[in-house]
Amino acid sequence: MIRLDSVDKRHGSQILYLDASMSVFRGEKVGLVGPNGSGKTTIFRLITRQEAPDAGTVVVDRGVSVGYFSQDVGEMAGRSVVEETIAGAGEVADVARELAALEAAMADPARADELDAILARFGDVQARYDELGGYSLDARAREILAGLGFSEGRMDDDVGALSGGWKMRVALARILLMRPDALLLDEPTNHLDIESILWLEGFLRAFEGALILTSHDRELLNRLVTKIVEIDGGELTTYTGNYDFYEEQRAIAARQHEAQFARQEAMLAKERAFIDRFKARASHAAQVQSRVKKLDKIDKIEPPRRRRVIEFEFRQPPRSGDDVAVLEGVRKAYGDMVVHDGLDFHVRRLERWCVMGVNGAGKSTLLKLVAGAVEPDDGTVRRGASLKLGYFAQHAMELLRPDETVLGAVEREHPKASGGSLRTLLGAFGFSGDDVDKPCRILSGGEKARVVLAQMLYDPPNFLVLDEPTNHLDIETKEMLVAALSGFEGTLLFVSHDRQFLRALSNRVLELTPEGAHAYGDGYAEYVGRVGREAPGVRA
Repeated sequence: MIRLDSVDKRHGSQILYLDASMSVFRGEKVGLVGPNGSGKTTIFRLITRQEAPDAGTVVVDRGVSVGYFSQDVGEMAGRSVVEETIAGAGEVADVARELAALEAAMADPARADELDAILARFGDVQARYDELGGYSLDARAREILAGLGFSEGRMDDDVGALSGGWKMRVALARILLMRPDALLLDEPTNHLDIESILWLEGFLRAFEGALILTSHDRELLNRLVTKIVEIDGGELTTYTGNYDFYEEQRAIAARQHEAQFARQEAMLAKERAFIDRFKARASHAAQVQSRVKKLDKIDKIEPPRRRRVIEFEFRQPPRSGDDVAVLEGVRKAYGDMVVHDGLDFHVRRLERWCVMGVNGAGKSTLLKLVAGAVEPDDGTVRRGASLKLGYFAQHAMELLRPDETVLGAVEREHPKASGGSLRTLLGAFGFSGDDVDKPCRILSGGEKARVVLAQMLYDPPNFLVLDEPTNHLDIETKEMLVAALSGFEGTLLFVSHDRQFLRALSNRVLELTPEGAHAYGDGYAEYVGRVGREAPGVRA
């Protein structure tokens, strides 16, 4: 269905691909992976003809419809959520608009002399509309929007009133409603909660067309894709299997490459030593010349490319008291909406609580209450002795100073730290070289999140309250963060939609339901085994 043949592409002086090829067939689910800036999004733009290759060809088979979800959703206003979803659903939306125009034309007395032609065209368009499932379009749009977290009432609200993250969900719903032959999804889970990710996973598993997906959700890639295409150093390499299999095969290939390179280097060193030793002796001239020619003809193996992963040893925090946070009879409401009523919750030292609950269950509000960001309407919230609290919230990124550099933002928080240690810290969070001099105003949401986490973890608190800390983080940065927090000798309370993060770090689960809060004395994996589902509100 889709092929890239011997493609070269560069952006300015940066070479993205050289003689790169890949193919995608009907029914295949392909994960596109590679370091930030390697050119994953450019692959999508080449397929959709938004960019052209510098050399080689990009082929999309005749008649294949392509749906592309990108992070740039554009303006949305003036329609309801469901109307906006339907309006962007590709051919079926275009046919619906023509059908409406033809209905208006049939009712227009001024066009009575065209009625026969209009009726004939109306019949053709109506048949195509029916073929595309147009008459079930509203119901399908609502089903998709519900899967992505919209309540029935919210679907009829003005789309312009939504936040950027919810507009992203509308843009994703439009593409899913299209039912194209090929789906291109660029980080579709960035703004989704765990319930919506699980719904999307099921939807995409049932999708019969071709799928090309980029995602920072390792679990999604493992469960969904059947092929991985890696972009690295200008090359596209295809692996058959899921993400875990790709990592295993890449590690095996890297070890084999290193061994071959080492063997060749040893052989070359031996030959060069012989040449250097005997090149001045006439008696060995023929042998020396023979070996020089031999070296000239050898295809040199490229030195192994190693991805630069910087590890940072985080300090251990001071010891807190045994009782870290105690909530008793807490009530919290926003206007008429009661979020918590009579909530009791006790956090003890070294516990690692993950908070689960459907949209609106009050997960973020609970974290705000514990962190002191909001006060309860009734009841008490007590924080323990010797507590050094660090709170990561989504709005924390807005507190970065726009004209301050990445390095400057961390230096402001830790003025006595050495420049070298702060640069190493930022390297662990994906800012290397000149990246530390970027002003915060040009950073993406994920980059801002990494700066805030770096500020917080250089000198760690003994109680970390984290609200979706993994949003926008790539797989490598998530794994670094998991490794750092696995050895953290403090207390954790967090909300996350990343199942690997939940599984690796939790040893307690608090599930918020309409009937009240339910505590589980084991981690996320045990919770899933016990309740038979991966999140509240998801069918077992």
